[in-house]
Amino acid sequence: MKNEDETGNEIADALGVLLRRTTRTQLHRALTEGMGEGVDELTYPILSGLARSGPCSAAELAPDAGLDRSGVTRRASRLEAAGLIRREPDPADGRASLLVLTPKGERAVARLRERLADHIAESLESWPPGRAAAFAHDLRRFVTEGRFARKLSEGPGPG
Repeated sequence: MKNEDETGNEIADALGVLLRRTTRTQLHRALTEGMGEGVDELTYPILSGLARSGPCSAAELAPDAGLDRSGVTRRASRLEAAGLIRREPDPADGRASLLVLTPKGERAVARLRERLADHIAESLESWPPGRAAAFAHDLRRFVTEGRFARKLSEGPGPG
């Protein structure tokens, strides 16, 4: 039987693979393939972040998207040109604007979520019955309790 340190190291190694920028970029590229104008591996984090957070400024979205404010703004401009997001005045700060998903953007996010769910389901096809559900339960518990807790009440993004 593994001790706690070995288990922790095994989980840390697996998370390291999942969190690598190259892993995320490859996944985002696969999920966005053929999605149409404006949706690609570079704009995926913006759509995903807005799906989780709701309307917010580029500065507020930047940490979630793993970019600086100017990187979010550039990518948001591409999404705006494609009709997937719009800018609205920030009621709390007249000088700022909020990024908001349009109905077309919401449909794109829904499709991305479907694609991600399918991708995950395919990855779990060979697992014994019940193990995938147990894994989902345990992973949710891992990210909602203790040191890794985050608000899942905001809803899952497409990735």
